[in-house]
Amino acid sequence: MADERTTSVETADVLAIDDAIAHSSGAGSFGVTQSGFVPKSFARLLAEKLALARALLGEDLDLGSGSAIRKLLEVSALEDMRTWAALASIYDNSFVGSATGEALSRLGGELGLERPFLEASGTVMLKLTGSPPESEPEVVIPRGARLLTSGGHHVAVDERVVLSAATPERVVPVVAFFPGPEHNLDPAVPEQKVDRLNPVDDLLRPLFELREDSNDAFDVVVEHTAPLTGGELQWPDARYRELLLRAPRSVWRAEAIEVAASLVPGVRQVQVRDGWGGLDIAQSIFGNFNFVERLFGSERDLGSPYYLDVLVAPTPAAIWEGPDGLRAAIESAIEDLRPISIFPRVEQAEELGIGIAADLVVRGLPLPTGSRATVNASPPAVALKQRLLRRVRQYVDGLGFGEPVRAAEVIWVLMNEPGVADVRRPRLLRFPAAFDAVDFEDTPGPTGVEEFDCGANVGLQPNQVPVLVEDDAGLTIV
Repeated sequence: MADERTTSVETADVLAIDDAIAHSSGAGSFGVTQSGFVPKSFARLLAEKLALARALLGEDLDLGSGSAIRKLLEVSALEDMRTWAALASIYDNSFVGSATGEALSRLGGELGLERPFLEASGTVMLKLTGSPPESEPEVVIPRGARLLTSGGHHVAVDERVVLSAATPERVVPVVAFFPGPEHNLDPAVPEQKVDRLNPVDDLLRPLFELREDSNDAFDVVVEHTAPLTGGELQWPDARYRELLLRAPRSVWRAEAIEVAASLVPGVRQVQVRDGWGGLDIAQSIFGNFNFVERLFGSERDLGSPYYLDVLVAPTPAAIWEGPDGLRAAIESAIEDLRPISIFPRVEQAEELGIGIAADLVVRGLPLPTGSRATVNASPPAVALKQRLLRRVRQYVDGLGFGEPVRAAEVIWVLMNEPGVADVRRPRLLRFPAAFDAVDFEDTPGPTGVEEFDCGANVGLQPNQVPVLVEDDAGLTIV
């Protein structure tokens, strides 16, 4: 009994000392806190164990680097650190906002949104055969133009291509329109070989019309030799987490329709709108309305259907109309989500072309000497301008409906490219130009390009979305 009482007293002493050390060293700020789970580091754990050992065994205890007791405490602290790290991982993987990897995929599966696949990508060669007419010596294939296989696979050109007699062929990047590993197209399989242009693609209509009107026979041939890869990969954590955080947690929500529509291949952005106009607070009746004597609004007519608007900004490769078009695919995706007797009205957003013009001061790049025209036409200068356009395109593609294109953001994007020392006279371009006034006569709208003042922003309407016009003619190296 005496030994048990002694052991109990010693245990109480250890716990009391440990509690005193925890309070004096702020150990309570670790574990589950207001800001999440905070694990203890190895240095923290070792310091606590050393302090506890000195409090129990005396200040004269040898805890130097060569001490056997210190080595035991270090091994114990290392194992404790691994335990704390495991606990932190378990805690973080319990929430969508902090989970990663397979844990995030499991949380998404519980919401009914499996982690989507990425689109396969690769390269093909486009060759110009024959001679285009002298009036149109260059054949332009815009970014997003669709290519096809004999098996019905769709592939989109991922950058603007210009073919001419001087440059009759180009190796261009392409991306599969539909995601998933089944679109890792292998040219060794005849049904998966990309070998033709899409005859119903509106982006290629100018090329087809030029070919029909030309007296000289010419064509664009597609050669596919290397397989497309990457379709077996899935969305990265950041993109997937953003989707899950936007996902609704209940039924009959506009967010459910928005998420379902955003996952349709070919959708860049989507917004669900219930009532475009809203209340007109500019009327004089507001502020003087007597709600007791007059009706504020009429009751809903149950015999008439109710509509909600689904505003969609398509990707460049999307085809809007047709039985296999984007509109039909979105209507099919949200058919089972809409409430009874409420019908979606899928509308295409108005795309507003945005261009850039600026004088660039370049340092540290192997540019040739000579006149300004010679420098700007050199391959290093052309490659630099294409990299700058890709950076600006990434910024423009991330803008939402009605969000203005800010000149300061464009300057910041350009300055982040290595080798660009200064951006002078930056101007934004708008395609087409804006209306100067409302005209009720049957006259065509404005055409051409509107150049804004240096540093001015380009404003957009709520149903407009910006699209970069990938023309580097406005970028000049000085």
